[in-house]
Amino acid sequence: MRLERLTNNKIKIFITVDDLSDRGLTKEDIWKDSLKWHQLFHDMLEEASEEFDLEILGSVAVEIFSLHAQGMVMIVTMIEQDEDEEQFDDGIIEMQVTVDGSDDILFEFDNIEDVIQLANRLYQAGIPGGSLHFMESHYYLLMNGILAEDATKAVSLMAEYGVPSILSIHRLLEYGNEIMEENAVETLVHYFIK
Repeated sequence: MRLERLTNNKIKIFITVDDLSDRGLTKEDIWKDSLKWHQLFHDMLEEASEEFDLEILGSVAVEIFSLHAQGMVMIVTMIEQDEDEEQFDDGIIEMQVTVDGSDDILFEFDNIEDVIQLANRLYQAGIPGGSLHFMESHYYLLMNGILAEDATKAVSLMAEYGVPSILSIHRLLEYGNEIMEENAVETLVHYFIK
């Protein structure tokens, strides 16, 4: 689990599938109103509160973005309370949850050689496509629009060479450098392997 403070009243929490699995949860448990999910949420808020020296009381808005086979990103916003509004003295946190999903798979790599080797493995596995980006000394391979039956295989191969990225795809497209807009797997294999 990784935490990042975005603003004074907003934090981002990235939870991998392994983090959920270690706690006996799946991504589907979010849609259920389970006790385990509420406990995990309160544990995350407590950790964020300690790390960022925040007092989290009252209402919070939670946006959850499910990253296909990678985990999820939660954006937690502490809702400003008016002075006249009744404060929660008993430490209760009221959640307003919004859930969104993404079929995009985004991984981060330290060097281009890892991306080239990965492209070769993806190509051999019959998984084409992708776009290649560079931002802040890291390479990013975005696989979108791949077949559902190939997604798990793609994530397994990508995890051998890189790590799931918590970077927003929108931020990457806005501020990163696009190296290959499409067919990155085939292009890398064509120029560097064949």
